[in-house]
Order: sequence, then C-alpha cells, then structure tokens
Amino acid sequence: MLQWYPVHYRIGAAPLLTASMVVIALLGRLLLPGSALVVWPLVASLPIICLLHLYLIVDDQAMGKLDAVFYALVHLPLAFVVWTFCLLHATGGDLF
Repeated sequence: MLQWYPVHYRIGAAPLLTASMVVIALLGRLLLPGSALVVWPLVASLPIICLLHLYLIVDDQAMGKLDAVFYALVHLPLAFVVWTFCLLHATGGDLF
C-alpha cells in the first residue's frame, strides 16, 4: 500500500480523531450551540474512526493484524461512548 504518512501517524490517527471530537463538542457548544456545523462533523467522525481501524487491520506495515484487531476492540467501544456524549453535549441533550 502507499505510505503517505509514517507509521506512528497512522496508529495515532484514531485516538487523535477521538480527542478532536471532544474539542469540537466543547467549542461547538460554547460558540454555536446545536448548530449543524458542529453536529455533522461529530456524526461523521465515528465512521471515519472505524475506517481508520479497518485500514490498520488491512495494512501489514503499521502493526500485526492481531494487534490491530485488539487495538480496534479496545478503542472502538471507548470512541463510541465518547462520540455519544459529544453528540449529547453539542446538541444540548436533544438528539431528535
């Protein structure tokens, strides 16, 4: 596969995106409460995190496949919880 970024960036991309969800939710609630400009990046972030983990599982150079699967099994449930609370915080507790 193409190597656009060093291995450390590929491994750390999913947790960085999770941390950026928190920053977007906090700043979005402060500056633009309930705005679609805040909600849609948060909605799109979890599928992107899933795709990043899938890429790590497929990519043999970043880490072993079993290590990447365990990494995904640990990070994805945590990212889902953070994602849910970020959406709730950004929308003011109103998801509907």
